Amino acid sequence: MSARFDAILFDAGGIFVVPDPGTLGAAVAQLGGGREPERMVRAHYAGMAALDDHALSTSAHSIDSFSWDTYRGAFARCAGVPDARIGEAVERLRLLYSPFLWRFPLLESVSALWRLHLRGTPIGVVSNASGQIEATLASQCVAQVGPGAGVPVLIVTDSHVVGASKPDPRIFDDAIALLAAKGIGPDRTAYVGDSYVNDVGAARNAGMTGILLDPHGDRAHLDCERIGSLHELVAFVA
Repeated sequence: MSARFDAILFDAGGIFVVPDPGTLGAAVAQLGGGREPERMVRAHYAGMAALDDHALSTSAHSIDSFSWDTYRGAFARCAGVPDARIGEAVERLRLLYSPFLWRFPLLESVSALWRLHLRGTPIGVVSNASGQIEATLASQCVAQVGPGAGVPVLIVTDSHVVGASKPDPRIFDDAIALLAAKGIGPDRTAYVGDSYVNDVGAARNAGMTGILLDPHGDRAHLDCERIGSLHELVAFVA
């Protein structure tokens, strides 16, 4: 089978890091939910699915254009909080919010990134963030530009730094320029994220193929390519 892509770009949140399960687990456990780390990670994807569904049902252009209470409610419900206490859970989770909460590494995804790097696949990270994501990925030994404890990548783009956020395709300008210097165009580049509206939408806007990480099969109703693990990407590259 011939390679479909010559390069792969990734979102960060939900792909390589998720909100700290210890912090969120402590909050929902006080309201009757579970606190196991794997349950908190699962709840993240339920929250993201709820954000996308709400955006699509309201024709919102981005999942960041309305309150993330939609995410928090779905997260709490998936974590086992009783319906009668979902409102309390949403308030608690809202008070806990910080960009620096997104610090728990998804080691399966990191191992897949290593596999792609060792095959020589050009890889990079392009994320809607608040100015912190490059330092977070490096400190958690996920990835960094150049040598370090994580996977070497070509670029880490933070929307706060470049002044454009997904689904605006301009967030990809620097990454696309780096790949163009290697002779790789958007048509041979995949972008992997966990939001249909923001990530698949941005990829399509930039002329790339958007791939949705959907490890629990929450998004079968969406018109995009889905994968359950980043390890599936190895079959897509040379």
